[in-house]
Amino acid sequence: MKYFTRIQKLGKDSLTFLGDPESNFIILFNDNAPPAFEDLCVLHTIEELRANIEPGDMMLINEKGFEVTAVGTEANETLRGLGHCTVSFKGGPEAERPGCIMVEAVKGEEPLTSADFAPGNTIEF
Repeated sequence: MKYFTRIQKLGKDSLTFLGDPESNFIILFNDNAPPAFEDLCVLHTIEELRANIEPGDMMLINEKGFEVTAVGTEANETLRGLGHCTVSFKGGPEAERPGCIMVEAVKGEEPLTSADFAPGNTIEF
């Protein structure tokens, strides 16, 4: 396991873009995020990134599986330092932004719902 954290709190707009085919992303941030960012983020416990996230790795959100398809040039650095990255559920071979991790659902996996992001649920790579 490269990274394991628990969701602490959801910003009021943190799930706004989840499931929208045009955007379909969440923003992760340690639970000490600056107040200006809190409303947009899934806030989680501060944890150590033990190894860089790479294409082919698996991500689990509340035990639902996703394959990492691309990692932006800054995503590992910001995840390591701030617990921050954007996770895009659109997949694809290129990261949309430098701090973005692209993932796609494992075949047969149920779609994510707001219940998957309840405080106490886990996110791991």
